[in-house]
Amino acid sequence: MKKFLIVGLGNIGPKYEETRHNIGFKVLDSLAKKENVIFESLKLGDISEFKIKGRTAILLKPNTFMNLSGKAIKYWLNKEKIPLENLLVITDDIHIDFGMFRIKPKGSAGGHNGLKDTQEKLNTNSYSRFRFGVGGDFSKGKQVDYVLGEWTSGEQIDLSIRIDNAIDAIKSFILAGLPNTMNKFNGKFER
Repeated sequence: MKKFLIVGLGNIGPKYEETRHNIGFKVLDSLAKKENVIFESLKLGDISEFKIKGRTAILLKPNTFMNLSGKAIKYWLNKEKIPLENLLVITDDIHIDFGMFRIKPKGSAGGHNGLKDTQEKLNTNSYSRFRFGVGGDFSKGKQVDYVLGEWTSGEQIDLSIRIDNAIDAIKSFILAGLPNTMNKFNGKFER
């Protein structure tokens, strides 16, 4: 049976729950709820899994804090014997408009410390990443405040629709592969 590791990046604790930086956790929480599965706290993170058309999706929310995510990702890839091409890491991106997606097979960390640590621990930048646009509406020097800030009321209105689209993209990655998923979801947003 093919296994996939779907990782949502975020910071643990209630004060971070509704922040832009935690979109990875938020997407996985919604996916788990839709699949009627719950997370269990295990080594280096919260884990859940579900089956989809003969494949197993293992969901990971690292509990190592964002900047040390790579340790948990490497551990669970090795423990579950999941090949690197079946890894998808979901993270926020301030360089992409709110709610837009950029899914890629590899790339730079783009200033994102969670991706930077993952790249260092895996010793490669060739792993699939799903950048969920959170926009960049902040003034110079206010980036940390912005990503650790909560969603505006306007963003909250569209957020659940965009999270549903993100869940569709994750399932597409598992079932249809990365190229098809990129073609269908990159830069597009459907209501």
